[in-house]
Order: sequence, then C-alpha cells, then structure tokens
Amino acid sequence: MVDKIPMTAEGYAALESELKQCQQVERPRIIQQITDARTHGDLSENAEYHAAKESQSLNEGRIAELEDKLARAEVIDVSKLHGDIITFGATVTLIDEDTDKKAVWQIVGEPEADAKKGKISITSPLARALVGKKKGIQVEVVTPGGAKAYEIVKVEWK
Repeated sequence: MVDKIPMTAEGYAALESELKQCQQVERPRIIQQITDARTHGDLSENAEYHAAKESQSLNEGRIAELEDKLARAEVIDVSKLHGDIITFGATVTLIDEDTDKKAVWQIVGEPEADAKKGKISITSPLARALVGKKKGIQVEVVTPGGAKAYEIVKVEWK
C-alpha cells in the first residue's frame, strides 16, 4: 500500500517546478561539467570530475525523491474547504498565552512545510494539537522547547 502525501495545489506546483529545474537545467549543466572535466586528463586525480559526478548523484537522487512525492501526492483544494473546525489547509491565528505574541500558521503537507513562510506540517506537534479544534479553544502543545499554551483566535481558509 502506497502512502498518499497530502499537499495543497500550491505545494504540488512548487515540487513540479523544482523537478523541472533539476531535470531541464541542472542535469544538462552537470553533464557539461563532467564532459569538460574529462578533457583535463587522468580521471583518477581529477577533482573537477569527481565533484561533478557527486553533483550528478545528488541531483539524480533529488529527481527520484521529487518524482516519488509527486506520484504519491493527494492534492487538496483548500479553496473548497470551509468551516470552524481546524483541518488540513486551515490558516490558524494563535495567541501565545505566555507572551501574548500572535502567530499565523497554515497547516500543509510535509513536503511544503516552511516555518519562515508560516506553513507547518500536518505531522508537526502544533498541527496535531490544533486539528479538530475551533476558534476560542485553548491548546497545549508539547514542543522540544517545553510545553506551550495557545488560544485559537481565528480559523480561515485561503
């Protein structure tokens, strides 16, 4: 049984774009580096050749990983979701009860999670604590840095 990977349409498009970049830009560039390095003589002592082969190996590994994720993707159209209960795709506004700081997080699939962009993985401790809750509820999350308490002040679907 192949496990499906939930993701937003935006996350799927980003993975497709990265795959295209790896296949159509990086692969030919690396092949050219290997070809150029071969012209420099003895391959056993040719650092450029070995570096290019290493880059090729990493790029081909990333291509295989991206193809696998895209094949197993279950794209969820967040624009069609609504309601008060937090589920995959919800954008949640929280207030930290210790510091009164506001934080806004969208719950997304693991491949598209990026804390700097306000996107957390559905498998993260915070997302797992939020799923199934609604506005006005207080949640406690056990994080690597200790327990944190938040109040859910808004649930949106963007």
